[in-house]
Amino acid sequence: MTRPARPIPERHLRPPMGWNSWDCYGTTVTEEEVLANAVFMHDHMLAHGWDTVVVDIQWYEPTARAHGYNPDAPLILDDHGRQLPAPNRFLSATDGAGFGPLAERVHQLGLRFGLHIMRGIPRRAVADRLPVAGTDFTADEVADTNSVCPWNSDNYGLNHDHPGAQAYYDAQVAQFAEWGVDFIKADDMLFPYHEREISAYARAIARSGRNIELSLSPGTDVSLAHLDHLRDNATMWRVCDDLWDRWEDVEAQFGRMARWAPWQAAVSTSGSAAGGWADADMLPLGRIGIRAERGDDRLCALTRPEQISLMTLWLIARSPLMMGGDLPSSPRETIELLTNDEALEVLWHSRDNREVLRERDLVLWTAGDTDGRTRYAAVFSLADAPERVTVPLGSIGARPGDRIRELWTHSDTKHDGRHLHVDLPAHGAALYRITEADSTDSTDSTD
Repeated sequence: MTRPARPIPERHLRPPMGWNSWDCYGTTVTEEEVLANAVFMHDHMLAHGWDTVVVDIQWYEPTARAHGYNPDAPLILDDHGRQLPAPNRFLSATDGAGFGPLAERVHQLGLRFGLHIMRGIPRRAVADRLPVAGTDFTADEVADTNSVCPWNSDNYGLNHDHPGAQAYYDAQVAQFAEWGVDFIKADDMLFPYHEREISAYARAIARSGRNIELSLSPGTDVSLAHLDHLRDNATMWRVCDDLWDRWEDVEAQFGRMARWAPWQAAVSTSGSAAGGWADADMLPLGRIGIRAERGDDRLCALTRPEQISLMTLWLIARSPLMMGGDLPSSPRETIELLTNDEALEVLWHSRDNREVLRERDLVLWTAGDTDGRTRYAAVFSLADAPERVTVPLGSIGARPGDRIRELWTHSDTKHDGRHLHVDLPAHGAALYRITEADSTDSTDSTD
């Protein structure tokens, strides 16, 4: 028997999936590069749930470069201090069109369009005392010049004791909505935790009249104590600083996602329950560093087993998936990893996800399924050398007669009714679907 294909859940029932320009192009991505990734996503990944294209930081900076930010950058702003796409990089943005034409082309591909924005108001708008749209206030009146980002000098924070602060965010998001933006990654929001800024931005989105998802970054030291506020205001929020293609970065996520995974929850469209997704950060897979902040043009430095471990943890913890590598020039095996529907079902359909054991180099996770019958398990080895791991079936919620299928290799896995014996490479992982022996599932170990 073959397991019937299951439809991908509606977007609000699953973590967001998309592509972000940061890991490959840093601050320098162009319209041509965004469209190339959008076309690739449409052709090869949309059918597997990937549906969002995000332009990351400084799309309004005409002199942006790799490996850092320019001080006192000549940001492109409108007469009200709102950022506009740099026309030398986004050719369709001329004559005040903004991102409207690019968003329309992305939408024509059946995809959603997103952008990055920094917390606050541009320092250039403050220096020039530009008026805040729809008010009698000026930028210097609403800015909090003592609130600055430690790693980027483009903006000041906003003074939310002043009514013009909310008005600035309202006007900024209204313009994004007019362009057709579907997703906003708001940065410099979480470290330290800027509660009033987050609330104000969410309020501006609600007032825009457009259904826009809000992602918050960076997640350095973000505490679970903020869960209710995060759920009330955002779709997803980072739980770490930037993650790159280093095993130590991936390994550090095990503890963080063990803390956050039990609280992952879909957003209720009726408003009866708040939800949202703790985000383990972008996937630094495939070709990255083309013109990025960190490193040079390269293929992901993680080994293949480490990449599988990364994907397995993100899936079993139900983290949003935002691919950071350049899609058209990434290896075929990277795209196959991202479009493995058997593995992606864990992201789409699992529930009650949790780490159940971490001893020495062995980490075990389990999850149920919304169908009430299927179960999932992940086995990780943090060891620096290959090893055979012996896992009691009860430790992963399996029974002696169950069928156990490994989802990366698409193969049924034999067991002796008491234990599962798993040969794992250094930093490797296996991802399993567990079903009753007489249930409808694949019995073909080679499909």
